[in-house]
Amino acid sequence: MSDDDYVHWQDVTTRWNDNDTYGHLNNVVHHDIMDSVVNRWMIENGCLDPHDGDTVGLVKQVHCEYRAQAGFPDVVSVGLRVGELGRSSVRFEVGMRRSDGELFFEGSFTQAFIDRKSEETVPIEGDRRTALEGLQLASS
Repeated sequence: MSDDDYVHWQDVTTRWNDNDTYGHLNNVVHHDIMDSVVNRWMIENGCLDPHDGDTVGLVKQVHCEYRAQAGFPDVVSVGLRVGELGRSSVRFEVGMRRSDGELFFEGSFTQAFIDRKSEETVPIEGDRRTALEGLQLASS
């Protein structure tokens, strides 16, 4: 995995309690990191206001592929891109590598945008769509 495989990068520091009894990141930590990186990016890029926004992003599907071990203490570099942008949902793709550069995890995280009050899906339009399109890899 190279830096060109993802559009956005964020470093996440592992915590002592992230390790399981076997001494590596517990599988739920990968989900937590993925969820945090996706939602932080959406908040910082105007795609989500979790407190006062009219819409929320609800998880529809998560896929995880564990390739190697990671654990505390380490800094995880998380790559993020949009793999598919639909009418009302988006599939984020995530890659994680340890500080030694080894890819240890790849996953995807699909969210649908939902009207907070009616709980109906809403189309991805305007600034939100533009921001999410910016997270797609450029075509070769």
